[in-house]
Amino acid sequence: MSKYMIKRVLSALLTVLVVFSLNFVIINAAPGSPIKTMMGKEVDNIELQKALEKKYGFDQPLHKQYLKYLENVSKGDLGISVIYNRPVKDMILEKLGPTILLVLSSAIISLILGTAMGIAAARREGSLLDVIFSSVNYILNSMPSFWLGLMLVIIFSTKLDLLPTFGMTDPRADYTGINYFLDVLKHLVLPVLTMVLIQIPLYFRIAKSSVLQVVNEDYIQTFRACGMSEEKIFNKYIFKNAILPTITIFGISIAYLVTGVALVEIIFAWPGTGRLVLNAINQRDYPTLMGIYLVMSISIAVVMMIVDIIYAFVDPRIRYGD
Repeated sequence: MSKYMIKRVLSALLTVLVVFSLNFVIINAAPGSPIKTMMGKEVDNIELQKALEKKYGFDQPLHKQYLKYLENVSKGDLGISVIYNRPVKDMILEKLGPTILLVLSSAIISLILGTAMGIAAARREGSLLDVIFSSVNYILNSMPSFWLGLMLVIIFSTKLDLLPTFGMTDPRADYTGINYFLDVLKHLVLPVLTMVLIQIPLYFRIAKSSVLQVVNEDYIQTFRACGMSEEKIFNKYIFKNAILPTITIFGISIAYLVTGVALVEIIFAWPGTGRLVLNAINQRDYPTLMGIYLVMSISIAVVMMIVDIIYAFVDPRIRYGD
């Protein structure tokens, strides 16, 4: 098992390094200059431009910039934002907490609801419940996240006036303790609901197809022929084997949410990394962009590594066969 874990850790480190290198090359190859963006179109001062390029290290050849940035990252320094003139690490840490809260909340709820619906539909294949669940998930699967988010805002905020439309807390209130928690929870409902409705069809399809596949295995038919009860067969054999693909999908889903949550954050003005990414792209803030993408790649690698380890504990064949 220890050999398996070491291999997964080394694989994660290599993945982060490759993604880091690709991001550095792609971002620096993009058209536009962060220095000219910062100076503005009206200012055409060559000396000022050269001074700013020297300050932020853009006057060096690309390979030297890469090595210098790699050295700084190894020391925990993600550079200084060109636009905000603040340490990128501090800016990301301020925004990372709300993003993690949004991602984990929606991912866990989606996993539970989608898997439960998929299992229920598979155990009653062809029934009215199966038809209803399948139809609902087909409809949800066709909805873009930004459109769904806007519709939820119109229904629950504009029409019914039940939930807030933006932010993480009420800026006009100074809540503390349990009241602060309830205020955050209230603001969390709509963005989480948007992401949950988008993610449920994925878990539904995987859970349903996995259960149906295991149900048709020969050893399950043998247990039935021996007179074993359906509940015991399901709880002891079908569920344990059918849940394995869902664990993998959960890791992939977390990775997707970490990188794809920006649009939902922008719709609901959630104070996460989404707005920071958008501003960094618009303003050509290369240090901030590279810092955000580095943190995202590390987050994804860590999540996938944890999922691999959990998978190995659930299915011993993986660690022994690897």
